[in-house]
This record gives sequence, structure tokens and C-alpha cells, in this order.
Amino acid sequence: MPKDANAPHLDGFDWSLVRSFLAVLDAGSMSAAAKRLGARQPTLSRQIAALEDQLGAPLFERTGRGATPTALALAVAEDARAMQEGAERLSHRLSRARAQTTGDVRITTSQVAASYLLPPVLAALQLAEPGIRVELVASNALSNLLRREADIAVRMARPAQGSLVARRLGDIPIVACAHVDYLARAGTPQAPGDLLRHRLVGYDRDETLVRGFATGGLPITREHFHVLTDDQLAYGRLVAAGAGVGFVAGYNLAFLPGVVQILPDMEIPPLPCWLVTHREIRGNPLVRRTFDFLAEQVPQVMASM
Repeated sequence: MPKDANAPHLDGFDWSLVRSFLAVLDAGSMSAAAKRLGARQPTLSRQIAALEDQLGAPLFERTGRGATPTALALAVAEDARAMQEGAERLSHRLSRARAQTTGDVRITTSQVAASYLLPPVLAALQLAEPGIRVELVASNALSNLLRREADIAVRMARPAQGSLVARRLGDIPIVACAHVDYLARAGTPQAPGDLLRHRLVGYDRDETLVRGFATGGLPITREHFHVLTDDQLAYGRLVAAGAGVGFVAGYNLAFLPGVVQILPDMEIPPLPCWLVTHREIRGNPLVRRTFDFLAEQVPQVMASM
């Protein structure tokens, strides 16, 4: 049936008013329409009146037997039903979208990143996607994804396995630092060589620091460290307690009161930050949404710290 070119259109009207109009049009009376909608008749009457005010003309002639549509009501009925069909399609699409972003996602990262880097990102994810429940695994093991113990990993090394998909999020600066109380007692190093005269906080079995010093030409070995631990959180707390000079990711400083950077010109290779997932899992809409959200938000958080 072709539309009347002079018929008014309902574009821009409150959908709840149009829905009430169609209910009355189909039911034939206010009371019957209210019953179908599960609404109160006075509320429905006010909604019809509001729509008539917007149109500037009556839609129904109220009689003792019901509500008879006017010529205007019949003219706008086709447009109203088109709106109804569009609203139903939109509702179905939104329902499917909600279903795709509802469920559990397991994320693994190092102890320090789990404690300091990811919390603000995951809090923002909860606001953006309340249907996603995050399981955060604080672990320094690199094999979680291959064993399917996690869906997504944030790691400081690029995975070599071809079955994994990785995206580089940026570089994390490593800084030399110490607590102000330690520096007040021992003095502040002015050059990298001065570190040989200071108490150093090092790793136990992890030789990352020793290799880093060797690359930079400093003859610092395991024997130069006065306190050692491979626990990253304990490492930061030791530096914050004034145990000596340490080396931490730059974003840690905001969470270590009293700890300040020293030797800002010292060249320390940064840690690359990678977002990783299994190639097969990335096709999952839930995992993909979480992966893309982390890819956008983690670099912003790193830049702000």
C-alpha cells in the first residue's frame, strides 16, 4: 500500500508514545490496550494525549464503547508499525550482542603488572562491559596460554610460538631507584659506576640484572647484591623499605612511597609489553572484545604513570 505523501511521520517521537498508540489502535479501547501492555489506563491515556499534543490533532475519538481512530491515526499507522518493527529488530540485535559479551575471561600477567598496571584497566572494562567477569591470574610463568590455563596474557617478552597471536603495546622503562631515607644515609649515586659502592637489591635465580649490567659495561655480579629475591612484589617492598638501590618498571614508582628515581641518564633497556592470546581463541567474540579493550587501554595507563 503506497504512503500518502501528505501523511505525518513519527520520526523523532518518543518510542514509548508510539508503542502506546499502536496498542490502542490494535486493541480498540484504552482499557484493553492497558491490559495488553500491563500498564495503568490513566498512564496510557496521558501518553496518547502527549502524542496528540505533539501532532497537534486527535488520534482517537473516545466513546463509551472504545477508541475510534481518526483519519490522522490511520495516516500515521504505517509509519508507526515500521518503527515498531525497527525497534524489535534493534532489541534482538542488542540481545545477541549482550550474549556475546557475557561470560568469563581469564587473564594472566606478572605479579607486578597484576598489582599495579592492570587494575585500572580492568576496572574500566567492568564499566564498559559489565557482562564480562574477569579472572586475573598473577603468575610469572610464560606457559599459561599454551596449556589453555588463560585466554589472554600481558607479558614482557614476545612469544615465539606460532599458535599465539601477539600485539606490542609499547615499552616499559626500567629505572634505577632508592628510598629517600637510604639516599640520605648513603648518598645519591651520580654516575653508574658509583653503584659499586652502594647496597644493591637484586634477583636470586633470575640473572636479568647481571646480564643487563654486563651489556652496559658495569662489572656487577651476583656477589654485589646485598639482598636478593625473585618475588617482584617483595623486590619493590625491599626498595621501599630502604634496603638499597633497585631497578623497577617505571610505573611502579607511583606505588612505592618515598622511592625516587636516580641516575636518570643511565641507559637501561626497556621491557617490551605484549598482549597475547591463542590464535583459535581470538575468534571468540568475548575474548576478542577483551583483547581489543586491553590493547586500547593498557598503553594509555602506561603513559599516565
